[in-house]
Amino acid sequence: MRQILIVGIPALGALVVTFLWLAPTQSGELALHLDEETVALGQSLYLENCAACHGANLEGQADWQSRDADGYLPAPPHDETGHTWHHPTEQLFAITKLGTEAIVGGGYKSNMAAFGDVLSDGEIYAILAYIKSTWPERIIERHNQMDANFYAARRP
Repeated sequence: MRQILIVGIPALGALVVTFLWLAPTQSGELALHLDEETVALGQSLYLENCAACHGANLEGQADWQSRDADGYLPAPPHDETGHTWHHPTEQLFAITKLGTEAIVGGGYKSNMAAFGDVLSDGEIYAILAYIKSTWPERIIERHNQMDANFYAARRP
């Protein structure tokens, strides 16, 4: 019994932390909290951990869609001009936590490091909430629908 509790408590803690940063929508799907406190924390963490590559204003690096001489793509923008909003929250979370190469596989080259040893899950979700909060409402709505479709496709 003690072993189950020891293993179960961290798992429960991770679940609780996830729900502090994600909330059910009216349809019952999970969506990022875009409340003031979460967004402010996310902005601070973004500036500390992401802005050096993705830009202080989420603008990304110049010519971000063209590979460099070594085959790497520059950091894309996270504003509405980039493709960040084309991906479900859980994919963005996985890329941030594990790094692009780990998610894409197949020898894909990326300068995007894994932040799982630097940021907690909650901090990653807060950064994603900050990024999402900067998008126009029409893009937020499209992203919410994408997330709803993503979760619906994974239900048994």
